[in-house]
Amino acid sequence: MLRGLTLAALLATVPGVASAQALSVLHIKVTLTDAAQASMPVPRHALLISDDPPTAVPRRVVTGPDGTTDVRLRPGSYTIESDEPVTFDGKSYQWTQTVAIAAGRDTVLDLTAKNAEVGAPAPSSSSSSAAGRENDPSLLLPKWKDSVVAVWTPTSRASGFVVDATGLVLTNQHVIGSAATAEVQLTPSVKVAARVLMADRTRDVAVLWIDSSLVASIGAVPLDCATPSRTPLTDGQKIVTLGAPLRGQKDLSVGEVIRIESQGTVADFRLAAGGIGGPVFDTGGRLVGVSSVVEGGDTRSRRDARVVSIDNACEAIRSAETTRQTAAPPAAALLPVEPLRPFPVDALEAAVKSRAGSLNPYQVSSSDFDVAFITPVLVYNAQHNTRNAGGSTMPGRQIDLTDFGEWSDYFLDTPPVLIVRVTPKQTESFWTTFARGAAYTQGVALPPIKHFKPGFLRLRAYCGDAEVTPIHPFLLEQRVSETDAIHEGLYVFDVQALGPQCKPVKFSLYSEKEPDKPDSKTIDPPIIDRIWQDFAPYRALTTTTPP
Repeated sequence: MLRGLTLAALLATVPGVASAQALSVLHIKVTLTDAAQASMPVPRHALLISDDPPTAVPRRVVTGPDGTTDVRLRPGSYTIESDEPVTFDGKSYQWTQTVAIAAGRDTVLDLTAKNAEVGAPAPSSSSSSAAGRENDPSLLLPKWKDSVVAVWTPTSRASGFVVDATGLVLTNQHVIGSAATAEVQLTPSVKVAARVLMADRTRDVAVLWIDSSLVASIGAVPLDCATPSRTPLTDGQKIVTLGAPLRGQKDLSVGEVIRIESQGTVADFRLAAGGIGGPVFDTGGRLVGVSSVVEGGDTRSRRDARVVSIDNACEAIRSAETTRQTAAPPAAALLPVEPLRPFPVDALEAAVKSRAGSLNPYQVSSSDFDVAFITPVLVYNAQHNTRNAGGSTMPGRQIDLTDFGEWSDYFLDTPPVLIVRVTPKQTESFWTTFARGAAYTQGVALPPIKHFKPGFLRLRAYCGDAEVTPIHPFLLEQRVSETDAIHEGLYVFDVQALGPQCKPVKFSLYSEKEPDKPDSKTIDPPIIDRIWQDFAPYRALTTTTPP
């Protein structure tokens, strides 16, 4: 609870000479020491900051995932105190420190076990206490965040976690579906191909395999499959899940068990997009399951999550180990990732305002497909303006640059990438055309009756003769009727990948009907030049200053 709020609210704020002085920065870092004597950051620790003596309501700040927070303060004396204690290894820790802030000089405050008030933790109502000494749930994040990974397939983005030093990664089957391969991203700059060893729909568990050299320095989350019996989860028990959301840093969500079902436990987690598939712990730090979706639930609202049991996970691991004995090892080469620096909003605004003419996608056609090249300038204009937004130069084809289906969340912040959208053409069959002609001879004029050509399967891009690997080979399923849908490609490329240095840029497009027969297209140089020019402000920024 907030301490001192009632007293502070009754005190009048007294403006003094210090109000005219420049602000200084107080750098706060909160850490504890684990059993191995390693320093462990304390994320999400709330601190109250009040001037000394108090003249106003205390200011509340919260540490980030690295256990730090920076506060700008006027010169003077301040009291820094914990809003609530943090529990770790059977003890509670809280801090009360007084610091002096000097004008024009930063101040560092380290809060550690050495200057903490240490006591016994408050009694817990959680039924998981039998599993071991309870810890503050936030402490699970620094302990296991490096083990939590992002999992990408062409149709989904979710989380997973490393479970052993040989490169096995665990997630749920809903993430993988029927895919034979996936991509695992360990950090913003490290992504690698993964082989799907098994994806068990009944148990809702999938096991991926990545190159073991990438996980050598990562602590694997222990499944503890040798344990003969486990304490089952119970109604009302507090549990914690970690995830790597699509937007933002790796994070945790605390929830309670709300019901026990035959298909698995359901907890009231509130998970961001991409957070499903991570490890679930009790408050004693024991792994109890894998987060998954609730059958029949609204996956976009992400209101609740199902917990796949560790027993199911262990069965899946045993099956995967058998499969791995005859499987080819996964590739160790790193895959392209999104640029670390965002496209500055002011640069996008300036590019839109200075553009003369259309802000529609740059479009070409092959025999079977329409291809649209979409840059951040075009997406930003469609999201924030109305000038030529979402139009098209191709008759009958409208491209909404604010709607990318299930991948719309990915493009919400206008990432600095080139988007290539591939859509099957509409065509009229010979017999339909013949029938319309016959009707016309009888005085009946019928409009063209068109249908989509076979759906998109995959794209191979070439810069000259060198194949270019996309950052993401997304697929979209677009409903065209209650019973029919088409598949589109939504490929994401690095800003430097397809430029004037390529002589030329070539695409090989494959359909679902003829998966081995390419529909080839060479892209006209003027289109590549226009795309290259859209990225000129971003290239100028990244070549002059580090991220």
